[in-house]
Amino acid sequence: MLLKDILFSQGFGTRYDCQALVASGGVQIENVVHDDPDEDIVPEGLVFQCQGKEWPYFEKAIIALNKPAGYECSMKPSAHPSVMTLLPSPLRRRNMQPVGRLDVDTTGVLIFTDDGALQHRLIHPKRHVSKVYDVYCRHPIDQKIKEKLLSGVVLDDDPKPVAAKSVELLDDHWLRMTLVQGKYHQVKRMIAACSNRCDQLHRSAFGLYQMPETLKPGQWVWIKKSDLV
Repeated sequence: MLLKDILFSQGFGTRYDCQALVASGGVQIENVVHDDPDEDIVPEGLVFQCQGKEWPYFEKAIIALNKPAGYECSMKPSAHPSVMTLLPSPLRRRNMQPVGRLDVDTTGVLIFTDDGALQHRLIHPKRHVSKVYDVYCRHPIDQKIKEKLLSGVVLDDDPKPVAAKSVELLDDHWLRMTLVQGKYHQVKRMIAACSNRCDQLHRSAFGLYQMPETLKPGQWVWIKKSDLV
């Protein structure tokens, strides 16, 4: 694959931009400048340096972002900035999309990918991909709310009860809940159906991926498909 085409596939601008970037000496591989745009390079396993940063080549990319509060999971946000503004321009150019959504005030792991098949697999209801949420309830909680969430609660848009896969009481206000559905505002509505209110919501895991504590709000990291499913 030509070096200029590698950069284009990774989101470094138009084909002309990528050709100029290589020709100007802006690309290094193993700390050696490669300035021939038409150099043929095997992309698999390639790690290159561009504009002072190291970039691994991915035919299809997947990242995990620790979403801070105050960002909308929308390409066209209304009242708050988009989560896309937290990503570097090459990732935005290659059309990375968030897998599902988190509310503006919800924090935690948000997956992005440009792999349409993977995104469909992760959000399809029949796949039952689990998501883990840490929930702060306004009013004190006890074993009764755990039993109710596990047995199922009825939401206002569906007469069929919706149940959590697992519930762990962490203290008098915090609980950890695992869901396999993906309904609109599901956690908050389930807590409301238990005569309580969700005041804080944080997603700590998506599928097999457990977000590390070292990943600070606003930071992102490359991950593999096997980290998720």
